[in-house]
Formats: sequence, structure tokens, C-alpha cells
Amino acid sequence: MTKYVVQAQALLTTFKNDQRGITAIEYGLIGVAMAALLATVLGTGDGEFLGELQQAFDSIAATLGANNNGGAAGGS
Repeated sequence: MTKYVVQAQALLTTFKNDQRGITAIEYGLIGVAMAALLATVLGTGDGEFLGELQQAFDSIAATLGANNNGGAAGGS
């Protein structure tokens, strides 16, 4: 019986000191924290930073489309 207790303690100690996979877990937690931070800072896109950015890109796309469609025929 004592032999099994000693083996169990050794197994638990080995498991506690095992560092394999810890880095992946840490990077995963950092990724989740960064995603939450970006979602908070950038907002949902309705009138906040992402909304303004979307409007700017829409304006640029409209200007480029108007220049492309209304440009002179021909070219090089």
C-alpha cells in the first residue's frame, strides 16, 4: 500500500512540475486578452472607430469608381 502512495505522490509531483504545453496556454490567454482589448477599443463599427474607417474606405472606393467609370476612353 505504501508503495502505491509513494508512486502516486511521485506522479503528482511530476505532473505539477511538467512545463510542456504551458507556453501554448499562455499565448492562448494573451490572444484572448488582446481580442477583448481590440473589441473594446475599436467598438462594434456603428459610429465608432470602425464605422468611421468604413466610411472613409467607402468614400475612397466611390471616388475610385467614379474616376474609373468617368475617365477618358482609350489608354496605352
